[in-house]
Amino acid sequence: QIPKAIRLRVIQPTIYNTMKTIALFTALLATGANAFGVTSSSFTAPALNVNGNAAAVRSRGDLSMMRHRKKIAKLGKPADQRKALLRALTTEVIRHGRIKTTLVRAKAVRKHVDHMIELGKDGSLHSRRQAMGWIYDKQLVHSLFEAAPERYEDRNGGYTRVLRTMPRQGDNAKMCVIELV
Repeated sequence: QIPKAIRLRVIQPTIYNTMKTIALFTALLATGANAFGVTSSSFTAPALNVNGNAAAVRSRGDLSMMRHRKKIAKLGKPADQRKALLRALTTEVIRHGRIKTTLVRAKAVRKHVDHMIELGKDGSLHSRRQAMGWIYDKQLVHSLFEAAPERYEDRNGGYTRVLRTMPRQGDNAKMCVIELV
């Protein structure tokens, strides 16, 4: 004996499709006007496909939003790599006095170099420990704390200068020189 549902599928496919369509419309009518796009409340039911299963609905988290009012330059790196890059650039600017880098990196590292010089001008133990936590070279921190107070005693900020140079040959990136004033 063949079950009735299978007989209907094999023998009379049009009757089976008609029954399936009637069941779908009955389910839609049972859910109310929200199923047809008329929204009178804040609840929206998931869309139904032909089989009666809930279709995958995209949420707002899938959208890529614009970064309005986000100050930090991401530099195309994850947070840990970005922090390491900024620490290394800060160390090299203080060590050599001037370095050549891209414009975006120079603008990002300028804030950290100015902060390290402010810590050097302050000269307290707490400031020295904060500088040790950021600058990679311990001897460089000691020399910064010796030289910064007399070198920058009359200046209250703006310890770095960013000078634009020619674009890089390979990828035409904007290049510049960041230097201590």
